[in-house]
Amino acid sequence: MAYAYLFKYIIIGDTGVGKSCLLLQFTDKRFQPVHDLTIGVEFGARMITIDGKQIKLQIWDTAGQESFRSITRSYYRGAAGALLVYDITRRDTFNHLTTWLEDARQHSNSNMVIMLIGNKSDLESRREVKKEEGEAFAREHGLIFMETSAKTASNVEEAFINTAKEIYEKIQEGVFDINNEKRLKNGRKLSCCYTTTTDASISALRTQVKDRGLWRRSIYAVARNQRQLNGT
Repeated sequence: MAYAYLFKYIIIGDTGVGKSCLLLQFTDKRFQPVHDLTIGVEFGARMITIDGKQIKLQIWDTAGQESFRSITRSYYRGAAGALLVYDITRRDTFNHLTTWLEDARQHSNSNMVIMLIGNKSDLESRREVKKEEGEAFAREHGLIFMETSAKTASNVEEAFINTAKEIYEKIQEGVFDINNEKRLKNGRKLSCCYTTTTDASISALRTQVKDRGLWRRSIYAVARNQRQLNGT
């Protein structure tokens, strides 16, 4: 299906905050209560419509473990939007937001739209982080903010689409050039929203992942995502 724009998203945050569940709920409209830890990066996509224009969202779900941080950083390149996720029932995931935000801003486009998400809002009885704290953090750092539940789908659609609307507005204002393209060696055009897996990323992952079985799973995940990206 033809589309006017392609927006690349990256989902970041600590392990276990529900990043993969948010992606699955948005792309497949389902919740998977038991989910394997993300190895390296996972990939999803969905078409949406803004202002009568078809927009493809290409969404990269990243591993939250420190051991995968180097390969995660390579996926910031070309990202138009980021979803920074914490778990409202785990104070430590909120405390780590500053580190994630610093990392995102260091390795991404300065105009990237960042949506702060307090996930698992369905677990109100176990809440450790007040909604007002999330709102205050977002105001302080110039972020958009929402609380969501990947389980009930509350605000999941809105989080992804509102991020896209912010990106679209920046394009209309001329502060975000989403049509900047470069040509690959094989002659294909590469949108600014695409990313490629670099040898340096693979090398960094090999150094950090000592377990041989986990290494094979990591490389498989990266290769699979690249095939999906290239449409092969």
